[in-house]
Amino acid sequence: MNENKWGPSFIDNQVLTAKLRRGGIEASDTSRVREILDKAILAKGLSIDEAAVLLELEEPEFLTELYRVAGQVKRDIYGRRIVMFAPLYISDYCVNNCSYCGYKHDSFQNRRRLTTREIADETLAILAMGHKRLALEQGEDECNNPIDYVIEALETIYAQHYQGSNIRRVNVNIAATTVANYRRLKQAGIGTYVLFQETYHRPTYDNLHSGPKADFERQLFAMHRAMEGGVDDVGIGALFGLYNWRFDVLAMLTHAKALEQDMGVGPHTFSVPRIRQASGVDLKIFKNPVSDTDFKKLVAILRLATPYVGMLLSTRETPELRREIIEVGISQVSAGSCTGVGGYTVTSSGQERQKPQFKVEDTRTSVEVIQSLVDSGYWPSFCTACYREGRTGDRFMQLAKTGQIQNVCGPNALLTFQEYLRDFGDAHLKDCGQRLIETALEEINNPRMREVTAEKLGAIRQGEFDLHL
Repeated sequence: MNENKWGPSFIDNQVLTAKLRRGGIEASDTSRVREILDKAILAKGLSIDEAAVLLELEEPEFLTELYRVAGQVKRDIYGRRIVMFAPLYISDYCVNNCSYCGYKHDSFQNRRRLTTREIADETLAILAMGHKRLALEQGEDECNNPIDYVIEALETIYAQHYQGSNIRRVNVNIAATTVANYRRLKQAGIGTYVLFQETYHRPTYDNLHSGPKADFERQLFAMHRAMEGGVDDVGIGALFGLYNWRFDVLAMLTHAKALEQDMGVGPHTFSVPRIRQASGVDLKIFKNPVSDTDFKKLVAILRLATPYVGMLLSTRETPELRREIIEVGISQVSAGSCTGVGGYTVTSSGQERQKPQFKVEDTRTSVEVIQSLVDSGYWPSFCTACYREGRTGDRFMQLAKTGQIQNVCGPNALLTFQEYLRDFGDAHLKDCGQRLIETALEEINNPRMREVTAEKLGAIRQGEFDLHL
């Protein structure tokens, strides 16, 4: 399973700890901090050593400046658009005993795996909320959740249609697997393959895991195998709170650098979940809490260190904090999420609600989340055009780093939001959203692009679907 042909682990605990120690010393040097922030605002990224300095900032004056610069870089790269998605849990069978997870093997007995019909029903329920992008989730269990089951689920999801809408991109978050299986996932049409290292600190990782996932290097090199299998876009992440969050931030940046060096392109996304209460999980055993302030700081630093990497924020966080964190770096958010198997259709089906993988803190409906984004001036985006037009992997990064991707991402966000408003918005949201689109249209600098976008917006209002650039 390991199939490790890229050499030993690229995570060196001693090296990263030394960088943090040195960063702590340099953080007291005002001129050094200003030099790093002046570099960061150019949106060219930061070195791991520079990120280590920012991680140690505590002075309110510098934190305010850090957030201001991160917000500026985020707007320069992503504009005001926020990509929307929803998770779809298809099976909670799992053979691992991860100390932080509600799906761990010893946690509960009444497990459930969705049938093909149930997957179709869950997909239709998510489509009825207006989503076009899913994150498919399941536990690790070769008997109950084999790769054939995932492939069948992908085929089922893509085959569903609701009032002219369909799921246009399925990102997949399943256990580390083989090159051959990643090749099959690619052939089945996955979007991004997502996998969290959880923590990059090897002793802590070993202590928290048992089962197949206990293989640290199997997990660490999964993205290398996925890219060898032809998967263009991969997403990495850590579960913050398992170990020192500063260490895991530097390790994530090291992981991104290793992928770029070894595979030619870094990660498409970062995920930044914090540990949350879950069934059978004793939070008292975790001694590395991440405060709201520290969480905001780590998001801002990841944005400055890797300006072109998408950053995902789940419903683990409260609505108030989500609004705050979006400002300094987040580019994708989930909305109306259920984190249990069959959760979207449980009310209508009469099934007993399954235990969720973790406790959700943002329980707003998708419409409420989108209304909140619009009220804050953001453009909710349901766009999947880059994936379907071949703008993935190194091709996407080449466009992103030159700024050319802005020529299509902004207009496509408006087109998909117009489609959402037409089909799923309530009266208030339609009114607010339409005014936002009209204002945003004037912000498109290229006259021809503005004209084409206006024409397509009109066509969508007349009933056309899935128009993109």
